[in-house]
Amino acid sequence: MSVGLLVAAAGPGKRLGRDVPKGLVEVAGVPLLVRTLRRFECVDLVEGAVVVAPPSHREAMQDIVSESFPGSAVQVVEGGSERQVSVAKGLAAFDDDTDLVAIHDAARPFIEERAIREVIDAARTTGAATVATPCVDTILESDDEGMLAATPDRRRLWACQTPQVFGLALIREAHKKARELGVWYTDDATLVRAGGHEVKIVAGSVGNIKITTESDLAFAEHLIREGAV
Repeated sequence: MSVGLLVAAAGPGKRLGRDVPKGLVEVAGVPLLVRTLRRFECVDLVEGAVVVAPPSHREAMQDIVSESFPGSAVQVVEGGSERQVSVAKGLAAFDDDTDLVAIHDAARPFIEERAIREVIDAARTTGAATVATPCVDTILESDDEGMLAATPDRRRLWACQTPQVFGLALIREAHKKARELGVWYTDDATLVRAGGHEVKIVAGSVGNIKITTESDLAFAEHLIREGAV
């Protein structure tokens, strides 16, 4: 089954205190987007990958990926104001004969090869799979007044990560239904599950961090300096 890679890189870098999109922020001297794409070279998914970029920085991202991956036909397309819109635009860029699409956040540059392979294998069987990690902390749910309302059983709770892998036709149809209903989701696994399709959970690792804040960036650079990733 053919697998395509969609990298969501349209997010702004405001919480990083930058005036460029997060994907262009350098982590130990290398743009975050480039570090993330390199993680997928081991499974031959960079060739033909689709990157979703902010319209104002599409050309800049195209130049960077073309320079960093010469000979690879990485396509950079314009995203939208919301992640869900951006992913839908990225999905439209794939050939219809693509079987599976792995959707990954550009802000997660340390995904392991093992997790990539396992989530793709799971999607080949189930049609939909996501990487996630078991919650180790007790999770508290509050009411509208900030008072403790419930304590879910953490044995059934997972922290969502990416990549998330789906059949192309399935994920396109799920996005179409969400648009028609006017509903919004923060990740594609939830979107697909809301449409009635089961999603397999594949165990990831705590090292698959998402770089969102300055402290995340500092921690990522520390991991690189120490050779921990």
